[in-house]
Formats: sequence, C-alpha cells, structure tokens
Amino acid sequence: MKKVMMTQEKPTSCCCVLDASTYVGFRILKRLLTKGYSVHASIRKNGESMLEEKIRNMEVTEERLVVYDVDVLDYQSIIVSLNNCNVVFCCLDNPEGYDEKEVDLEVRGAINVVEACARTERLEKIVFSSSLTAAIWRDNITSQKDVDEKCWSDLNFCRKKKLWHALAKTQSEKAAWALAMDRMVNMVSVNPGLIVGPSVAQHNPRPTMSYLKGAAEMYENGVLAYVDVEFVADVHIRAFEDTSACGRYFCFNQIVNTEEEALKLVQTLSPLIPMPPRYEKEMQGSEVYEERLRNNKLNKLVEASSAC
Repeated sequence: MKKVMMTQEKPTSCCCVLDASTYVGFRILKRLLTKGYSVHASIRKNGESMLEEKIRNMEVTEERLVVYDVDVLDYQSIIVSLNNCNVVFCCLDNPEGYDEKEVDLEVRGAINVVEACARTERLEKIVFSSSLTAAIWRDNITSQKDVDEKCWSDLNFCRKKKLWHALAKTQSEKAAWALAMDRMVNMVSVNPGLIVGPSVAQHNPRPTMSYLKGAAEMYENGVLAYVDVEFVADVHIRAFEDTSACGRYFCFNQIVNTEEEALKLVQTLSPLIPMPPRYEKEMQGSEVYEERLRNNKLNKLVEASSAC
C-alpha cells in the first residue's frame, strides 16, 4: 500500500465524493475544499435538488472542484469520476427514502463503486458511509450488553419488520466489504447514528424518517443515537488521513436513553416530528434505558488525529 504524504497546507490527494449531493456527502465536499484538497464531486444525472444546484454553482468559483454526473448503476460513469483520485468517499443515500425496491438499487450501486475502485490504479482507500442501522436490529437485542463494530443487523428480521433503511445499509455495506476484501481494496466504513444538523429537515427529510422507523424500539433498547453532520464529515476525512484506520467505526455524539434526550431530538427534527402535546409545556416521566452502543474505536481514531 502506497503511503500518502500530505500536509494541512498543501494536500496532495485528489478526493472523489460520491454522492456529493447527499446530506453527508455535501458536508464532506465542503470540508475537503476548506482543507485544500482537489475534489471530484459526483452527483446524480439530471438531479435537481437544492444541494445539487449549490454544487454546480460552486464549480464556477472553486478551481479545485470538478463536478461529474454519475449514475451508480452505470459502471463506466463511476470510472470516469474516479480518474486521478486517491480516495473515494462513498455516500450513497436515497433522497426519496427507502422501500423494498430501493434496497436492491443501493446494493448494486455499492458493488459498482467498489468494483470501479478496484480498477482504478491511483486509488488508495474507500471510506464507505454506512449507518448504525446496519448493526442494531435483531430479535435478541436486549440480551446483548455491548453493541459495537462486530455487530450486524439480521437481514431476515429487517425484512420481517420492513425496516428498509436498515436492510439497505446492512446489505450494501456487507456487499462492499466482501468485494473490497476479494479485490484487495483498502476500505474503512463509518456507521453514523441518526444524522442531524443545519437544515436537516429541509435537505434530508425522507432518509431521516426512514432511519427513524422503529425509533421507539431503538429508544427502549438503548440503541437510538444521533450525531452532528459536521462531526460525521470530520470522521470520514480522519478515516482517510489516518493510515492506521481500518474496519468499521460507530459514529455518534449522543445516545437517546432518557425522556429529556428524546425530547431534545424531537425539537432538533421539528417540523419533521411534531412535539407530543403532553410535553409542550413540561416534560414528564423519568425512565432511563440502558445504553448498549459502544464507540471506543472511534474515540481512539479521534484522539490519535487530534494528537497529530
């Protein structure tokens, strides 16, 4: 594996963000440009979202930004966007949310991205954006004290409960890992909790609601967690820059296991989630659920990067 030599002042790497018009992808794109990287922003062909429009406008003024129209089901269009890139930040997310049909499309897209990376000579790492929902869903979750990077959601359970977001993220990440290992591609995955941040209700409404299907069960089982989008973007870039980063990284700022935290989350996601009427004036209840999520591995990555 070639070693990437870089400094904060003059990064030498060219980065591809695919899909740069997703909520996370757009923040990664902006952070990379701020840090001085050259960026290939891959966005959906004929996409008309506000973020896609912003990215196209940014290309006019940002000399280190090149925008590519990519269809993740079109292998050749991915190859073109990867030209001369050292790293791919793979941020697949369906802006329309998830149903049974979208599961298969995301899996096929993930496979195409990894296969394209395997055929790109300069590429040194894939940072694959997955989700905590790829790890937390199974019948016997309450019997497991620690839910960490070794855990995977049960596919049959997700199908039975129609947890399409969890099914898509689990299958696509598993497929990406299997192919990356087979093709000997260096890959790291970041598994964020529910992503919150500026204008999340405006720019990411349907994926957010897809994540929250089964939120009551997540909450009661101590596996409902959220994370700020800026922190998620930072972790993705750290996972690229730190040559020792490997495997999966759970990424969250806060586990929601008290009524107070649950209400804070509702307020953050307003107006996607309306405030329950009985809580409009004051909070009631004091139940605390046991936390099961562990992110010790992420803490080590963040501490190591901060020390550099």
